[in-house]
Amino acid sequence: MAGAFLERWFGFTERHTDLATEVRAGVTTFMVMAYIIFVNPIVLGYSGVAGLEGKGLPFSPTLTVTCLTAGLLSIAMGIASNYPFALAPGMGLNAVVAFELVAGRGLTWPQAMTIVFLEGVVITLLVLTRFRQAMLDAVPLGLKRAISVGIGLFIAFIGFFTAGFVVKPDKSPLPVGLGRFDTLPAVVFVLGFVLTAWLMARRVRGALLIGILGSTALAIVLNGAVGGWQGFPTPGAATLPRALVQAPDFSTFGRLDFGAIARLGVVTAVLVTFSIMLSDFFDTVGTIIGVGGKGGFLDAHGRLPRVDRVLLVDSLGAAAGGLANASSNTTYIESAAGVAEGGRTGLVPVVTGVLFLGAMWLSPLASVIPAQATAPALVIVGFYMMAVARDIPWDDYDEAIPAFVTMLVMPFTWSITNGIGAGFITYAAVKLLSGQGRRVHWMVYAASVAFVVYFALSLVERALGR
Repeated sequence: MAGAFLERWFGFTERHTDLATEVRAGVTTFMVMAYIIFVNPIVLGYSGVAGLEGKGLPFSPTLTVTCLTAGLLSIAMGIASNYPFALAPGMGLNAVVAFELVAGRGLTWPQAMTIVFLEGVVITLLVLTRFRQAMLDAVPLGLKRAISVGIGLFIAFIGFFTAGFVVKPDKSPLPVGLGRFDTLPAVVFVLGFVLTAWLMARRVRGALLIGILGSTALAIVLNGAVGGWQGFPTPGAATLPRALVQAPDFSTFGRLDFGAIARLGVVTAVLVTFSIMLSDFFDTVGTIIGVGGKGGFLDAHGRLPRVDRVLLVDSLGAAAGGLANASSNTTYIESAAGVAEGGRTGLVPVVTGVLFLGAMWLSPLASVIPAQATAPALVIVGFYMMAVARDIPWDDYDEAIPAFVTMLVMPFTWSITNGIGAGFITYAAVKLLSGQGRRVHWMVYAASVAFVVYFALSLVERALGR
């Protein structure tokens, strides 16, 4: 009877699928997304990042809200849209919160999550007023692709930095240098990266998760054998836990502080929120187009039917992630793994969501995983996001140069906001100076002016004596 109900609700026959295929696809999607259970708490907790120890969010409650939001939102997406799109806290967006808003701008965690919450509210209103679709049409395709590539480079750089592969030299005028390889963390990262890359090359499903688990097992063995040899800085990492399960910890849920606006200033707060919104927005659009095309969901004009439902749940995911202190939740490109397994309906993310909810009880087990075991996954996720670079029109210089600026400014300035702003300004300026200004949508000019104000804000503040 349950199978008949699911058949009617999700329309298996219409989508040429069946219950077993959808369940298998949901499990596959969970496997390729499950790295976020470990990586998100590590990114938000600054695990392994020199100089930021003890300043991040606590591991256990962050794991809880990561699983909670991913589970509930994936289920909501499946029921509301009937597409195999799963959600979880977004890589790149969590790095913005941790390294730009908190470490860079000095916000408290509740203040930073308030910015994420407000971004979610704003983008939800844009969906309800259909303004989000208009913004999609206005922004040049080259910049959309460059934003994804730039975020990928940023994520990869964070992975190398977290692993200690790239360091800031103590006694050198150079901004970065090569790390040491005579430590346990370095050995785990290098071997973990080789393992993950090999699994990826072999097209093994769940390669990221297998790579994380394999690297962790190696770390435990090495740490037990030679633990005194430049061991792991994170307490509890690479050691077997006393218990495998623990009740979920919701202690950080709902902690917001609207003092973020006063601390940043209205103009800066608006621009930072706008930048996060753009990153979130274009990441989702790319996922919808990529996964939708692979699943055969797009119409003859390349549009996704009922896209408003997908965008609405995705937008609510941003607000929910901020409210839960999990960072913005977004639709995952890894949903393509479930589609490749034959998944075609909303039951896929429902299954994925149920598995995420079950993972809330595994925080002691997850705390064993050192940052250096997840760093290869960060680098590989960056590799994933680089793929769209081939679609940038490199022979069209007035499109390619702004895209190039966008991609490089993000990792080199440790800021997605700076990259997006530099890209918008460069695009508007190049088009104007080449006599093509009329081809640029007015929204691009408006955003460019806003970013000019953003970059000049410190000069204005000094001029005013603030």
